[in-house]
Amino acid sequence: MNTIVAVIQKPPVLLRRDETIEQMLASIDEAAGNGATLLVFPEAYIPGYPTWVWRLKPGGDMALSSEIHARLRDNAVDLSRAGLQSLQDTAAQHAVTLVVGIHELDGRYSGTTLFNTVVVIGPDGTLLNRHRKLMPTNPERMVWGMGDATGLRVVDTPAGRLGSLICWESYMPLARYALYAQDLEIFVNPTWDASDAGLATLRHIAKEGGCWVVGTATAIQGSDIPATFPERDRLYPPEEWINPGNAVVIAPSGDVVAGPLHREKGILYAEIDAEAARRARRSLDVCGHYARPDIFSLSVNRKPFPPLVFAD
Repeated sequence: MNTIVAVIQKPPVLLRRDETIEQMLASIDEAAGNGATLLVFPEAYIPGYPTWVWRLKPGGDMALSSEIHARLRDNAVDLSRAGLQSLQDTAAQHAVTLVVGIHELDGRYSGTTLFNTVVVIGPDGTLLNRHRKLMPTNPERMVWGMGDATGLRVVDTPAGRLGSLICWESYMPLARYALYAQDLEIFVNPTWDASDAGLATLRHIAKEGGCWVVGTATAIQGSDIPATFPERDRLYPPEEWINPGNAVVIAPSGDVVAGPLHREKGILYAEIDAEAARRARRSLDVCGHYARPDIFSLSVNRKPFPPLVFAD
C-alpha cells in the first residue's frame, strides 16, 4: 500500500521555539490535507540549525556566541516536560507520523547540555523513538553533546519500518549497518548537508540498504532570519541563500523519484511503498544473504549512559 510522504522544507523562526512550532502545525495541516501521512522536518528544526557556528570566529566572538547560545538553550525542547505535546496532539488529530529534528535540552540531569536529536512521533501521538546525534560535526561540538545509541533503532510506522540518522551520521557505515540489520524500509536523514556529495551518499544508502531514503536540509535565506537575532545584518546578508534545502526522496533502486527541491521554500511530496524495499533486497541484502557473519561482526552498545545513578 502506497504512502504519501511530505518533506517540509520551510524556514523555521530561528531561535524562537514556540513560533517555529506554530508554523509547523500549519504545515502539518497543509500536508495532511494533501493526503500525506508521513511528514519529515529538517535537522534541528526547532528552533533552527545553528548555522552561526560556521560563521563566528573560532575562539573569537565569545560574548556573541554566549548570547546566542543562551537564547538557543531557552528555546530548546525539554522532552521530560512534554515539550512536543502540541505536535503529538496534532499528529494524533491527523493520524500522521512525524519525523522532527530538535535541539533537545537535557532537563533530567544537567539542565544545560543540548543534544541534536531526531524524534519519531506516531499517528496516535506517542513518541516512538528519540535518537541523539552520536557525533556533532566540527564546530557543532560547541553546541551539542554526544549522544548514546539508545535511539539507534528502527520502529514500526504505517508507512513501513523507519529509522533515522542525522546529517553526517549518514557517512558512518557502522551506524547505517546497525539500522539495516533491523529490517529498515525507510531511512530518514534530516540534515544540513545540501551538497552534491550528500545527495550521492543518500542514493548510495538507498541502493546499499535496499530502502527508501528521505532527506532534507533547511531552505533558508538571510531575509528569513528574525530581526531580533544578535548581529543579524553582519552575519546574514538578506539576499544570501544560507542553505538551498534540496529535499529529496530516493527509491530503493537508488533512483531519485522526487526533488531535489532546490532554493524553494515549500513541501515536496512523493509516493512510497515499503514492499519495494523488501523486493530490492532479494538481490542485495547486506544484512542477510549478502552478509558474511563468519568473517565480519558488529556489536552495538545501546545501553543508556546517564552521568550518575542515585541509590536512595
